[in-house]
Amino acid sequence: MERKAKIIRKTKETDIQLNLNLDGKGKSDINTGIPFVDHMLDLMAAHGFMDVKIIAKGDIEIDYHHTVEDLGICLGDAISKALGERKGITRYGHAIVPMDESLASVVIDICNRPYLAYRVSLKNRKTGNFDTGLIREFFRALTNHSGITMHIDLVSGKDPHHASEAIFKAFGRALDTAVSIEKRLQGDVPSTKGML
Repeated sequence: MERKAKIIRKTKETDIQLNLNLDGKGKSDINTGIPFVDHMLDLMAAHGFMDVKIIAKGDIEIDYHHTVEDLGICLGDAISKALGERKGITRYGHAIVPMDESLASVVIDICNRPYLAYRVSLKNRKTGNFDTGLIREFFRALTNHSGITMHIDLVSGKDPHHASEAIFKAFGRALDTAVSIEKRLQGDVPSTKGML
């Protein structure tokens, strides 16, 4: 079973084409017009062993909000589509990842109950011209469109770039675990209710 998805989303604010292979090798080809976001998504793909191709054009002359949020929508839709009925998946995943002084924890439940708990506090949110506060908007859109419950905690960290790296790497690793196939389930849905 191939766990791939292609998403095309075109609005008056953004035009995004996204290809996702959950069972990839961590290869990425990403151009969003926002170099910092490209870097974070490259890290996510590499550490989550997913192949991701994204071409995005947005109204970044206004600001980055629409593009970042719509990227979260598209990736969430792609994850949901690639997983299909979610049969045989491990369902839960977690990762704690350091990046120099920063330490991030990401815990995932693929349960069709979208919820984001985002506990990240930074005195300085800017790295270059990017406001890392938009990362919350990215993951909020992603959880709403993928049906994932996710807890993101910045355990420690001061540098916004390091903190963001730790979060995206931890997300990639946690997602990789959650979507992995649990052979003992023999293709069943991982829920005592019989459905997610």
